[in-house]
Amino acid sequence: MPLTLEGASVLHQMFRFRWIAWRALSLPERERVIDEAVELLEPAERGSGAPRPNQSALYSLVGHKGDLMLVHLRDSIEDLNRFELEFAQTDLYEYLEPTHSYLSVVELGLYESSAKHYAHFAEHGIEPYSPAWNAEVKEVLDRQSAAMAPRLYPPIPESKYVCFYPMDRRRGEQANWYTVSMRDRQRMMHEHGLIGRRYADEVKQIISGSIGLDDWEWGVDLFAENPVVFKRLIYEMRFDEVSAIYALFGSFYIGVRLKLADLHHWLAGNPGGEARR
Repeated sequence: MPLTLEGASVLHQMFRFRWIAWRALSLPERERVIDEAVELLEPAERGSGAPRPNQSALYSLVGHKGDLMLVHLRDSIEDLNRFELEFAQTDLYEYLEPTHSYLSVVELGLYESSAKHYAHFAEHGIEPYSPAWNAEVKEVLDRQSAAMAPRLYPPIPESKYVCFYPMDRRRGEQANWYTVSMRDRQRMMHEHGLIGRRYADEVKQIISGSIGLDDWEWGVDLFAENPVVFKRLIYEMRFDEVSAIYALFGSFYIGVRLKLADLHHWLAGNPGGEARR
């Protein structure tokens, strides 16, 4: 298996908003509830800065799968759980009905580096999983983690739109990713990555691993100013070998960035305070 680097813990929370109950509140009570929620969420929206931003971002979901999505990045799953519980104590939470959540950890796969280091270990007679092998692997991972820290603990992009979806690699009788040789998997992932690089100026991405943490194997967050680019990128990737043969996709969630300064407008059905049409 390829070596992987793990970084920030990630939690997606999707909610449906209880609009009828909300509209039954008086205006002063609504303002009080909003102020309390903003007091908790606003420092998380700003984040703690480099090297580990520890941020949260709020999105207005489009479609029937929910009304709001919170994306949290923290140093640990314990920190995620702590913030999740703090948010659940706010009065605003009484008007939120959870519809879905997803837990994962920012992951960078090291296919090319793994192949190179495994070959080096073999040349020097280092037995796989021996104490010497484990020590060499740890040294590689520690060095790579330090070099990749900005990617392992990224800030949440300020882009207007987000696209989140979970995915698996097929493990069926006809196509099983986990029985393909590492050399072929490395080749396919390299070709897959070349497509993504062509969209680097338009799309930022955060890939997180969720094997053993949630129902799918990976979570993918794409961030862009133009949501149509999600369609173009994912459509083009469907034609490469790794996606065409080995990929399975879960539900897609599309959200529009909702700054907390505009939350009161959103709760009045007027996001961003734009003129009504």
